[in-house]
Amino acid sequence: MISKYFNPYTDFGFKKLFGEEASKDLLIDFLNQLLPPQHQVAELSFKNPENMADTSKERKAIFDLFCQSATGERFIVEMQKANMKYFKDRSLFYSTFPIREQSEKGEWNFHLLPVYFVAILNFKYDEKDEDGEVFYDKLHFKFLQMPLFNKQEHELETHFDKWVYFLKHLEDFDHIPAILNEPIFQKGFDIAEVAHLSSEQYDAYLKSILEYNEAKATLDMAFYEGKTEGKVEAMQSAAKVLKSQGIAVSVIALSTGLTEQEIESF
Repeated sequence: MISKYFNPYTDFGFKKLFGEEASKDLLIDFLNQLLPPQHQVAELSFKNPENMADTSKERKAIFDLFCQSATGERFIVEMQKANMKYFKDRSLFYSTFPIREQSEKGEWNFHLLPVYFVAILNFKYDEKDEDGEVFYDKLHFKFLQMPLFNKQEHELETHFDKWVYFLKHLEDFDHIPAILNEPIFQKGFDIAEVAHLSSEQYDAYLKSILEYNEAKATLDMAFYEGKTEGKVEAMQSAAKVLKSQGIAVSVIALSTGLTEQEIESF
């Protein structure tokens, strides 16, 4: 049975909710809950999420969302469904693309505008920062560990609390709860209502949620098996299963941490 509201953890749901011009005000409102006062966003423009390398031999990056504020700050926003090997390294690598694109031809004084990597994690992330010191104030990482947010409706205190509660429980709602009955969330619920999708969008959503469920089930088993046979071997086995099910190679790579070249070789 399909829920009244779509699942925001799917590729379709996440991009429909945050990645279209018509819903850009939702993304701005969400980001402003995470950003410091000096980097609050008034306007955003979407950039090509497929960030090509300088040469054909260099690795490219494919982001869920890539956008830029009117004052030049860059934002990568991703929904990460499962933990992966070298997740922090991958986040850092992806952040180099919006840094490099700021270089100017000819003479350039190396002035950089801030870059934010925002990841909504549908898993618990084990690594901890040891000292919390700021290494560089123009490169920021925001990891939201959704499983750790357990507040109930009556416990929500801030606008940020409401956003996380909205995202975590959206698919489970059958009506707009009183605590979220305000314009920005009303619009989110309207966008997310499955009945409002066109027939083409509905088909795309069904495909997206099928891929999400298949990938999640396969990866859950892989992590379980990884405790005994080794994580690399488990991820390789999971990738083979997902590939045989017709899941896109790019999705498998993001889910398992394997390279697209490794997956293509299976």
